[in-house]
Amino acid sequence: MASSLSRATLVRNPHYKRNGLKSYVHALHKFGIGPTVDGPYCMVNQVQQQGSQAILRKYGRKIGGRAHVKGHVLAKKDATSGQTGEVPAQDVETNAEYLAQVGIGSPAQTLSLDFDTGSADLWVFSTSLPTASQSPGGTTHTIFDPTKSSTWKATNSTWMIQYGDSSSASGTVGTDNITVGGLVVKNQAVELANKLSAQFAQGPGDGLLGLAFGSINTVQPTPVATPVENMITQDDIQPNAELFTAYLGDTTENSFYTFGFIDQTALGSATPSYAKVDNSQGFWTFDSTSASVNGKAIARSANTAIADTGTTLCLIDDTTCAAIYAAIPGSQQSTQQQGWVFPTNTAVSSLPVVKLAVGGTLFQVNPEDLAFQDLGDGTSYGGIQSRGDQTFDIFGDVFLRSVYAIFDVGNNQFGCVQRPATGSTATSAGSGTTNGSVAPPAQQGETHHLHHHHGKK
Repeated sequence: MASSLSRATLVRNPHYKRNGLKSYVHALHKFGIGPTVDGPYCMVNQVQQQGSQAILRKYGRKIGGRAHVKGHVLAKKDATSGQTGEVPAQDVETNAEYLAQVGIGSPAQTLSLDFDTGSADLWVFSTSLPTASQSPGGTTHTIFDPTKSSTWKATNSTWMIQYGDSSSASGTVGTDNITVGGLVVKNQAVELANKLSAQFAQGPGDGLLGLAFGSINTVQPTPVATPVENMITQDDIQPNAELFTAYLGDTTENSFYTFGFIDQTALGSATPSYAKVDNSQGFWTFDSTSASVNGKAIARSANTAIADTGTTLCLIDDTTCAAIYAAIPGSQQSTQQQGWVFPTNTAVSSLPVVKLAVGGTLFQVNPEDLAFQDLGDGTSYGGIQSRGDQTFDIFGDVFLRSVYAIFDVGNNQFGCVQRPATGSTATSAGSGTTNGSVAPPAQQGETHHLHHHHGKK
C-alpha cells in the first residue's frame, strides 16, 4: 500500500484575512470558553425550553418541556446600554486558513475541506442544502452530489454540530469512498449538510475534515469512525505508521499533510520529540507543564494542551500570557480587542523567545507569529491569547506553524520537530529538536497501532 502514499497539499485560502478578535470569538464558540479578559463578549445564563435530546438532534432546537437555565452561553454586550444579546454571525471567524483537497465518490468529486484536528466530523456541502445556502453571500462552493457517485450508500443516521446557542450544521449520513493523501478509504461515513447556520455557510471551505478521535463524532445514533481509524482497520497504512502529519506553512511556504508516513524532508536530521496523548475527551491532549520566556522558566503544574489545526490562535493560561507580554514593552490588554496587543513598530528581533512544552520538550513559537494582526492604530493583536476559563491550552496554528507535527494514532502520541524561525535570528528551541524545513517532493517515511475512547465536545 505504501507506494501510493504521498504529500497532500494544504491549500492556503487566498481570501483569508487575519482578524484576531474574530478568530478569538470562533475559539470561544467552538470550545464554550468564558473569557477572563474584559471586552465585548461574556458568558451568560440563559433560560430556554427543555426538550428531548432526540428532538434537538432532529430539528436543531428543543421543543416542549419545562424551562430551565442553561449556563455558559456566549453573548455580546451592547457598547451603549451594557445589555447582552446573541453574538452576530459576522463577529465569528469563518475563513479557515488551510484547506485540504479530498476526493469523494466514484468518480471522485474534489472538495476543499477545513483541516481540523480539533473535531471529528467529515461533513460536506451537499445538494440537500437549500439553493441559497449553497452559495451564501456570493461565495462559491463545490457541492457534493451523491446521485453522481456509483459507490454512495445512504444510511438512516443523522449528524449535528452546534457551537454556542445559534450556530449549527446538521444533516444526513451515507458512506462512500474518499481519496485523501494518495489513499482510497472505502465506506467512509460522509455527513451531508442539509442545514447550515450563517457561521458555517459563509466559510470558504466546502465542509470539514475532522481528524480528532471518533468518540467526539456527532453522528447519531452511533458515532462513526474517522478516516484515519478506517485507514487503520482497512490496512491502508502500515502497522508501524498509523499516523498523519501536518506542516502548516506561512505565506511564503508550501503547506502539506501526509497519511501513513513521516515526510523525511520536513524532518531533516532531527528526531521527533513525543508526548503521550490522553484521548479520553476525544482531543489530541498531552502534558504541557512548562514554558519559558527569554530563558526564564514558568512552571505549569498538571497543565495540558491540545493540538488543534482548526483554531487559529494559541490560547494559554492568563499567568503565562502575562509573562509573555510583560517582556514586550508597551503591551497591554485591550478591552476593545478583548486580548493582548503591543506596539506594531516592535522589531521582530526584540520580541521575546517564547517556548511552550509538548511533553518534556520546549518548542519555540516563531517570533513572527507573535504579532498576529496589525490593527491599524499603532498596535498589533498578539498571536498568543488567554484561554479564559478553559482548563487546557489550545495550541492552534500560531504554535503549529513553528513545528512539523506528527499525530501518531497507533502509538497514541503527538510528536513535534522544531522548524527554524522565519525572518529572524531567533534561537532554536527544544531539547535536541531543532530542525525542519520545507522542500520539494514527498519522500516516504517511517513510524508507528490504534486507540481512542469516550469524549465530549
